[in-house]
Amino acid sequence: MRAPGSPVYRETQNIVRENNLVTVCEEAGCPNIGECWSKKHATMMIMGEICTRACAFCNVRTGLPTALDPSEPENVANAVAKLGLLHVVITSVDRDDLPDGGAEHFAGVIRAIRARTPKTTIEVLTPDFLRKDGALEVVVAAKPDVFNHNLETVPSKYLKVRPGARYFHSIRLLQRVKELDPGMFTKSGIMVGLGEERNEVLQLMDDLRSADVDFLTIGQYLAPTKKHHPVARFVTPEEFKSYTTVATTKGFLLVSASPLTRSSHHAGEDFEKLRAARMAKPSHA
Repeated sequence: MRAPGSPVYRETQNIVRENNLVTVCEEAGCPNIGECWSKKHATMMIMGEICTRACAFCNVRTGLPTALDPSEPENVANAVAKLGLLHVVITSVDRDDLPDGGAEHFAGVIRAIRARTPKTTIEVLTPDFLRKDGALEVVVAAKPDVFNHNLETVPSKYLKVRPGARYFHSIRLLQRVKELDPGMFTKSGIMVGLGEERNEVLQLMDDLRSADVDFLTIGQYLAPTKKHHPVARFVTPEEFKSYTTVATTKGFLLVSASPLTRSSHHAGEDFEKLRAARMAKPSHA
């Protein structure tokens, strides 16, 4: 990837700074930041920049988070309007310290964007709301267009890679979204190159399809620092193509699998493809 630095990149950076926003693009050290910000595409990370979890793959800081910023929903909505976003991805750190895990704050951000730019489609990438009864329902009731929750890796790797999470809780979370709102698009993503076996990835696909998940993303894991989980291997482009073929035959409406695939990369274009795929499959309407 090219190093960032175009005039539009700097303009995006200024809008993010002026509205006191945190982006996952910067916090997670995403390799696609130069490309996305040069198109004014930024993924907002709400509820601060300190996470209550300590996942082995993630570059976001762990610790005791600060209080929620009550002006954040309006600030995010202002930035979405200034950037002219037709589709926005809203993600967050894990907030296990909050009674609802931050669900009401997510809903507030969705409502603020709807009020400011009604035509913008909204994708949320949420934490797992583990042991937060009623939290998921609050976010779904705010009616985002896409509900994304990443599994990140296969279950055998959870203890080392995602120790604070529970694989089958995440599957159930995605299934529950469809029960609450059958028309809402659901999405999940994983990284490969963490030491998983191919058959484990195929089983994960089946688990997601059993929860009626529409869209799967698969990307290459890149270690943010030497302190993070090491890269076990670099998956070949041919293997990514094979995963795409298999996932498509398993019934996903859309699959994005490549070395540089990330949850929010090309999310706007992918949303249009999702809508088109659903229109082409009347049984999913």
